[in-house]
Amino acid sequence: MEQEIILDNKKQRMAAVTGAGSGLGRDIALGLAARNYRVFGTALTPDEIEDLKRASSGAVTLTICDITDAIGVKNWAREVATHTQGSLNLLINNAGILTPGPLEILPLDAVRREFEVNVFGALSVMNAFLPALRRARGRIVQISSFTASLPLPFNGASGASKAATEVFAAVYRAELKHLGVDVVVVPAGIMRTGGPAKTDAAVERIADGMTPEQRELYGRTFAIFAKGLNAMQKGGLDSASAARRVIEIAEQVPAPSRAPVGEDAEEILRFVREKSDAEQDALRLKLVGLS
Repeated sequence: MEQEIILDNKKQRMAAVTGAGSGLGRDIALGLAARNYRVFGTALTPDEIEDLKRASSGAVTLTICDITDAIGVKNWAREVATHTQGSLNLLINNAGILTPGPLEILPLDAVRREFEVNVFGALSVMNAFLPALRRARGRIVQISSFTASLPLPFNGASGASKAATEVFAAVYRAELKHLGVDVVVVPAGIMRTGGPAKTDAAVERIADGMTPEQRELYGRTFAIFAKGLNAMQKGGLDSASAARRVIEIAEQVPAPSRAPVGEDAEEILRFVREKSDAEQDALRLKLVGLS
């Protein structure tokens, strides 16, 4: 069911959302439009562009842009600036990928790709929009994951890339404080978005590509992980509810430095703060059915 777009009489604010063509990013874009933001976002296909244009009654404008393409990102930021008088109130860095698999088996190029999207792509977007954010004294919201704090087995590339992104966000927050730009990290819990289908496909590719020796080493435990991950995702927070929480955080005054989305994320982050490494090791195995 589409969100109803209702514009109020407040001055229209400007927002940019990466990965806005589907899943959580799509719901964030529609939610912002409903709150009288003029929203610009990245998409991967022309169909996504038409879908959001229609669903938002034109309040959301998407551009096909791969955030790992630095020139493409700069061009997108320049395009947005022509519609916003060079000012941006909010940037939500949402785009990301997940590459599951045993670290011994995952091709290094696959791990590099994870970092290209989740880390270097995010950095490229933030730097491209910083002049507009400074002008508006705006805010950056970096979508992360609880796995940055409690990395899971067979999910190392994603957890490591999210952890790196959180470090960069903390440094940005310190470096931009005197310039009036807030930076908020949003560690998300398990969500029901378009991600599970993509994750299932990635899991299947890794499993099918295992050699007999690799299958002997990891086949059983990786299959248990895949089943556990699938079960977690089915029970996760729905995308629309997660998007509403992200928008609440994006508008919170004063800006929090970190604000989780989902009760599971809150509980896990609290657990990490309070428990020993041994207890965390036990939990990470339990979460994916390996204990």
